[in-house]
Amino acid sequence: MKILRLLLPCILVCTTLLAQKKNESYQYHIRQTVPTDRAPHLKIDGVMDEQAWLEAETASNFYMVLPMDTSYAKLRTDVKMTYDQQNLYIIAVCYYGRNPDSSFINRPFVQSLRRDWEFGKNDNFIFFMDPFDDQTNGFTFGANAVGAQWDGLLYEGGKANLSWDNKWYSVVKNYEDRYVFEAAIPFKTIRYKKGITRWGINFSRQDLKTTEKSSWAPVPRQFPTASLAYTGTIVWDQPPPQAGSNISLIPYALGGLTRDYANDKPTAYRGDVGLDAKVAVTSSLNLDLTVNPDFSQVDVDQQVTNLDRFELFFPERRQFFLENGDQISNFGYANIRPFFSRRIGLGVPIRFGARLSGKLNKDWRIGVMDMQTGKVDATGLPAQNFAVVALQRRIFSRSNIGAIFINKESLNYEPGAVEAGKPTYSKFNRNFGFEYNLASSNNVWTGKAIVLKSFDPQNSSRSMVHAANLLYSTRKWIVGWQHEYVGSNYSAEVGYVPRRGYIKANPTASYLMFPKGGSVLSHGPQITSYFIYDEAFRKTDNETVAMYLTTFRTKSVFAVWVGHDYIRLLQPFDPTNSGRDTLARGSEHRWNAVGVDYISKPQSVFTYSFSGRYGGYYANGTRLNLVTALGYRFQPFVSLAVSANYNDIRVPETNSNVKFWLVGPRIDLTMTNKLFFTTFVQYNEQAKNVNLNTRFQWRYAPASDLFIVYTDNYLPGSLTVKNRALVLKLTYWWNV
Repeated sequence: MKILRLLLPCILVCTTLLAQKKNESYQYHIRQTVPTDRAPHLKIDGVMDEQAWLEAETASNFYMVLPMDTSYAKLRTDVKMTYDQQNLYIIAVCYYGRNPDSSFINRPFVQSLRRDWEFGKNDNFIFFMDPFDDQTNGFTFGANAVGAQWDGLLYEGGKANLSWDNKWYSVVKNYEDRYVFEAAIPFKTIRYKKGITRWGINFSRQDLKTTEKSSWAPVPRQFPTASLAYTGTIVWDQPPPQAGSNISLIPYALGGLTRDYANDKPTAYRGDVGLDAKVAVTSSLNLDLTVNPDFSQVDVDQQVTNLDRFELFFPERRQFFLENGDQISNFGYANIRPFFSRRIGLGVPIRFGARLSGKLNKDWRIGVMDMQTGKVDATGLPAQNFAVVALQRRIFSRSNIGAIFINKESLNYEPGAVEAGKPTYSKFNRNFGFEYNLASSNNVWTGKAIVLKSFDPQNSSRSMVHAANLLYSTRKWIVGWQHEYVGSNYSAEVGYVPRRGYIKANPTASYLMFPKGGSVLSHGPQITSYFIYDEAFRKTDNETVAMYLTTFRTKSVFAVWVGHDYIRLLQPFDPTNSGRDTLARGSEHRWNAVGVDYISKPQSVFTYSFSGRYGGYYANGTRLNLVTALGYRFQPFVSLAVSANYNDIRVPETNSNVKFWLVGPRIDLTMTNKLFFTTFVQYNEQAKNVNLNTRFQWRYAPASDLFIVYTDNYLPGSLTVKNRALVLKLTYWWNV
């Protein structure tokens, strides 16, 4: 707590000194287009021939962000915007560069036609909107150079959640010297406050041939172009129109079958229907409702080799939990999450749920959620209710303070009356907490401070959490500090807190140098370290890694590192996580290791990466780890990829000599930007499983889909089927 008291005055001073929006002078004046009987709306066709476009203001003269942020962009990009009573329109003309013979370099580099593509591997145009101009939350839309859409929610000042999906329209048209992106964003799709006439805005262009990333309002190279601290401003000629009645119904129907071969059970058939609804309570406040939801179409998690002593984290992908989900789900730190939505409804039926989220005004945000799950007779799990209330208040230019309350309640259940042979569940678990999020106006200073308290029927002591961090980021320097304390009896049953009863200190520092010429863009050292102690302040863990990172002008990256580890085991542990003999509780282990990493340039149709590690391991053992990923694309229709992870672990003390592979080939076939087919195979030797997942998706209307999903799990070697499932699901987005 002493460190926290020392940090907070520094945080307040930094925030106060840097309180003005950096790019306030970059303004785009948007005017309403007047519809005619012949053309009530602009035609989205990638052709800039309507009078509205000829009269609209042009945003041009983009600034280079990468490889360096000290000049104007070499490639020309022109952007225009207008609106009517239903839609916000944007058109971007992205000109190609020229070869020495004056011919145009007009072959785009893209992964495929699949939406929400990987930013660094596609020529693209995207833009970022901050409808409240609070430089914290917003929306992003765009497309790659062949028309695959990109949309997402912006949170924490510039992070993008691309799992969000909504209804909008776009076209990309290619010409000899340019490609043109044109889009219509319905006002019903975005959230904004009535009467606000100044929104944050920035436009971003990436061209892989020239390795140039640029933006309309300048952004320092150490930050993403999504950074809302560096947006310019849309100045509306009049307040944007109200969206009017804004209710969306999203029903689904599905049929499927499953077969459990491992337990010799007959084929089980299922048919189901359910409904999601979105109701705009105001233009900035949304109510999400769900009845009997189903998430069978969600992509499978990518498996990882697990050599950790603690639970692994897998991100949320289900649509219901995503819009404005950052306020609840990102409360805390990566390993201290009092709320983690994947605790709800995985393997347990969700009966219904409601979530109210959004802006009350420019300074206040609210998030309220309530979910009801059904009981599971086989395990004795009772019906449960999950309730969350979060409130956030903006302070200074971009910082905020927030509070959260989480309640998990077992309904009609008494732990003392549990049927013999069935596990016991808690009657209730509650969490209450505060956090302060620092973000200076220029994003150079960022940080967070949190305090959490859990409550349970035992009213346990040592059930507090407090943590804080502060990060300083410039073009050359990144310096950070973080510390954490988690009490041994802190309990977050709806959260993700893999470790308890510890104190952690985590300093980091890195420095970059920029040669004036040659093939190297930047290079420099970085060091990161963490120290973990138990509540009696006895050291249990330490890891220190020193790395030298080199980034080339082609965007390929090479790094070499050396590390030292110390661990005192708090519980018996099998260092291979494969059911072998365990090492004793309290035993101490030290080792050194070296490693190398390389990522190839993204412009090639063939891309690859490699990571290698060799060194000591638990109990004077050794570990060799080799990881590679290969990709090849037949632009823009087919993308092939394969990843492989090999471990060779030798632990003499337990006579363990273990070698295992994790291999994952993947095929993405995108016949159009509405028709997708994916096949993903995962061979996990450690888990003794082979997983096959294939998914067909037809987006037959905006935000409306037909899914066919087929899944198999096999035993390695014999490839004996363990279980099999087939699901057909139809969804439709209906605006009432």
